[in-house]
Amino acid sequence: MLSGEIYSAVDPELTRELMETRAVIHQFNTLHPTETEKMRAVLHQLLGAIGDDHIIINQPFRCDYGKQIRVGKRFFANFNLTILDEAYVTIGDDCFIGPNVSIYTACHSTDPVERNSRREWALPVSIGDNVWIGGNVTILPGVTIGDNVTIGAGSVVVRDIPSNTIAVGNPCKVIKEI
Repeated sequence: MLSGEIYSAVDPELTRELMETRAVIHQFNTLHPTETEKMRAVLHQLLGAIGDDHIIINQPFRCDYGKQIRVGKRFFANFNLTILDEAYVTIGDDCFIGPNVSIYTACHSTDPVERNSRREWALPVSIGDNVWIGGNVTILPGVTIGDNVTIGAGSVVVRDIPSNTIAVGNPCKVIKEI
């Protein structure tokens, strides 16, 4: 799965890991918002790497495995962040993510017979340092977003976005260099 090769989405081992992660996610999402130390402890258990303890992920949060997610220092994510981390999702330092953002790594065939076989593959997503992702943004598999980027609200990021830019739209396109 992590190598980008085709895998079975109904593999018993992967299904077991998904269920274990859902239990941890449930624990995180049912903590009282004032239980910040417990939240951080659960995030340390769940995520693959955390740059420091200045991490805030507002509830609810959803992910598939968690261990493929790496976030840098001073990370903030607003409500309803969803990360389908069948491949690595790497997020740099000083990144801010608005509400209702989705980051996907899983890919499915457009051919219905192939798709119904439950075989899929995954492509990593990389987000650089000092990135602000507006609310309701969707980031598709295989995308790299450079450093010092702003992604406008409602955008669908289907291809790489270079550093030092502002990008918006569906599909997301660079509108300004900064």
